Amino acid sequence: MVGSVDRACKPLIVPVFIPHGGCPHRCAFCNQSLITGASSADVHPSNIHHRIQSFLDGCRTSRRPSQIAFFGGNFLGLSPDRIVSFLSVAGRFVTEKKIDGIRFSTRPDTIDSERLALLSGFPVETVEIGAQSMMDPVLEMAGRGHGAADTVRAAGLVREKGFELGLQIMVGLPGDDEEACMETARRAAELSPDFVRIYPTVVVAGSRLADWYRDGTYHPWSLERAVSLVSRLLVFFQRKKIKVIRMGLQATEDLQAGDTILAGPYHPAFGHLVYSHIFMEQAMGLLMCRMGEKDGKCLPEVVLRVHPRAESRLRGLKNENIRRLKERFGIERLAVQGDESLAEDDIELI
Repeated sequence: MVGSVDRACKPLIVPVFIPHGGCPHRCAFCNQSLITGASSADVHPSNIHHRIQSFLDGCRTSRRPSQIAFFGGNFLGLSPDRIVSFLSVAGRFVTEKKIDGIRFSTRPDTIDSERLALLSGFPVETVEIGAQSMMDPVLEMAGRGHGAADTVRAAGLVREKGFELGLQIMVGLPGDDEEACMETARRAAELSPDFVRIYPTVVVAGSRLADWYRDGTYHPWSLERAVSLVSRLLVFFQRKKIKVIRMGLQATEDLQAGDTILAGPYHPAFGHLVYSHIFMEQAMGLLMCRMGEKDGKCLPEVVLRVHPRAESRLRGLKNENIRRLKERFGIERLAVQGDESLAEDDIELI
């Protein structure tokens, strides 16, 4: 079965970026100011309200769950006064019933009872922990400044306080491989997060990783390798009933600029590639079984049925999956039919 992101309750996210804000370390892979096109110095309580209101003004009027999200930095690493002032501004939108709640991302080593107490009285719903890896050697090479035990402790505190818990993990960090990534996934699942995000490691200009890439110390993963591994992770988390709400970096104008990402498995439709990979694997399995029934003979004509919303995933970008299937199995005519009676993660061979 193909894993799928749960879209039923996907909230509207109003982003407020605080690049490197509250970060005691500059991780080897990171240059948030370049990625977001801003700096933490640009973020003040005086302009947060304007940014949020401007975002809401540009959105459709349809009402769905919504959250103001502080991203790009280490929220609980900010000074207590700044944390309270940011939450006060965001909280007013909740009081005015324009927004449902607040979420933020933060490092595990800045989560403690004292910091979480600052959230009391504010409508914070979700805390995302930047775990990145659950393997200490990988964390050390990336310059994270914390260990896996910090993530375990922090997740427990977040759960204890009743917040929705998210974990962010990365694949392809220095010292990483498929086995280490799968072990990270297993250890992350043991923390019972409500959701995870999965990011492939890319080489961003101005980062230490960029220096290591130039001198040959770091070799970024290929797109194919990253897609294959993240496909395994997606299926793993879905089997554990843990939502995967994002795979790959959010495509922005800054990331699309040719001088931002120097190397690595970046693709603006990375998540789509992952789903297409899984559908391809499933289709190949069905066709191999059919060939076995026909004593290995080619299949001149094939019809694959999927839910209409999954058709593009089965086809792949530019019909690449269809081309590969026809070539692999000697298929002359391969039709894809939509069938709303099927689950969105299923394929039927007729």
